[in-house]
Amino acid sequence: MHKQPDSEILEGLRAGDSAAFDSLFTKYYEMLCLNAHWYIRNEEESQDLVQSFFLHVWDKKLYLNLEGDVKGYLFQAVKNRCLNHLRYQKAQREKQAVFSQLQEDADIVHEKAPDYSCQLNATLDEMTCQKRAAIQMVYLQGKRYQEAADEMGISLNSLKTHLRRGLKLLRHAIIQK
Repeated sequence: MHKQPDSEILEGLRAGDSAAFDSLFTKYYEMLCLNAHWYIRNEEESQDLVQSFFLHVWDKKLYLNLEGDVKGYLFQAVKNRCLNHLRYQKAQREKQAVFSQLQEDADIVHEKAPDYSCQLNATLDEMTCQKRAAIQMVYLQGKRYQEAADEMGISLNSLKTHLRRGLKLLRHAIIQK
C-alpha cells in the first residue's frame, strides 16, 4: 500500500493531476475489490464494480467534495454499490421467474384453449370496411390513433367509435364460441 496521505492525493486531484488519481486507485483498489467480493461473491463482478466506481468518481469529479481521509467514503460507496447490485440481481431473478411462470401458464392455456383465430378472422371479415381497417391499423399494425385516423381520412372520434364497435363485435364473437 502507498504511504502517501489521502490529503496529498486529494490536493493533487484538485490541481488536475491524473497521477494523483492513479495513486488513489492503486492505494485502495485491492482492498475495495476484497470488500466488494465479500458481498457479491464473484471476483470478476467485484473488480468490475470497483472499476466502474472509480470511473464514476473520475467522470463526475466526486473527489472535489472529499476531505481528509477518504477510506471510509470509498468503502461505504462500494458497499452501497454492491447492495444495489445485489438488489438489481434479485429483481432480475424474480422477473425471470415470473416470466418463466407466465410462459408455462401460457403454454398450458394455449394447449387447453380453443382456437379463436378462425373465429376472429371470420368476424373481422364480416365487419364493415371502416371497423376492420380501424382494428387492423391500431391493434395489428400498432399505429397510433391519430395516425390511423389520418390514414383513413376520418376524425379521431370517428376512429374511436369504429374501434369501440369493432371490439364489441369481436368480444361477442368470442363469447358465442
